[in-house]
Amino acid sequence: MPHPITSALISWYAAKARNLPWRASKNPYFIWLSEVILQQTRVDQGLKYYHHFTENYPTVLHLAQASEDQVLRSWQGLGYYSRARNLHAAAKQIASSHQGQFPSSYDEIRKLKGVGDYTAAAVASIAFSLPYPAVDGNVNRVISRLFCVDQDPLSTTGKARIKALSAELLNVERPGTYNQAMMELGATVCKPRNPDCLNCPLNAFCEAYRTGKTAEFPLKKTKAKEQTLYMLYVLPEDADGKTWLRRRSEKGIWQGLYEFPLIPLAGPVNPENLRVQADLENLFPQTALLQLRLSEEYLHLLTHRRLHIRFLHCKLAALPESADYQAVELRYLSEFALPRAITRYLEEHPLA
Repeated sequence: MPHPITSALISWYAAKARNLPWRASKNPYFIWLSEVILQQTRVDQGLKYYHHFTENYPTVLHLAQASEDQVLRSWQGLGYYSRARNLHAAAKQIASSHQGQFPSSYDEIRKLKGVGDYTAAAVASIAFSLPYPAVDGNVNRVISRLFCVDQDPLSTTGKARIKALSAELLNVERPGTYNQAMMELGATVCKPRNPDCLNCPLNAFCEAYRTGKTAEFPLKKTKAKEQTLYMLYVLPEDADGKTWLRRRSEKGIWQGLYEFPLIPLAGPVNPENLRVQADLENLFPQTALLQLRLSEEYLHLLTHRRLHIRFLHCKLAALPESADYQAVELRYLSEFALPRAITRYLEEHPLA
């Protein structure tokens, strides 16, 4: 017999669920793809990427056969590029270890590159009706408020408590529907700020609502200290319409993406005195710079980081030979996967 909370939740979901394309499918590849795209991404933004991927890579084998550059370019603008690299690596795993067939057990799904407990449970329950509760940030919030969980949901004890409560509520006959309903409630009703408690189908069961403590849950963890970085990208352009790019090999969120020469700075750029003459001479030895133009500052926000970025557009007669950068024709820039911080500038100040 389903828990009364679960029955109320599933009835609400049947009437109120948003019409999203992956919900009409039991295809585990499509479900997995949607879950990866929607990590750190709003549904309205993720939809166009979902359609792009399913059209250009209609099966997991198509995704596996694509190059990393193609996948990163398809992902461009979504940010958190490790998701795209893991998605591609997992597709290759499926192609090599599962003969191109998406694994159908929780344990095998969990072994895929970049797949954690939540994603494995979501795919296993929705695609294969396996009884695993999927616990993401939305579910953390709903469960924390329903039961006034007095632990940080991201702590070890908090995670265990919420997972246990989720398992108690899980409808083992319709686990995929239950998981999607719980996530939908957190996304559309039990929101982080200004939850719509009066119209919540679970308000009669909610301890936080009953005690007027909705705003206190889930318990907040201490925020990590934010780091501020100052960066100057140099955009060279020669008389033949070529510029320089390098592919980032360093580990980090932009690994595998292409960028212009970068000069790290200790503080804000002073337009009156760039103080980067030595760096420019190292980049362009014995080369006369015909024109310099410094952009306004662009603020780019990442998790725990504030990037203050300026772009220095340099015109020169010819690009010198370089072992670190490849010469690229400006008209082909769109074929390279660039960080959003750079594409944002190029959209406003096209070089080609």
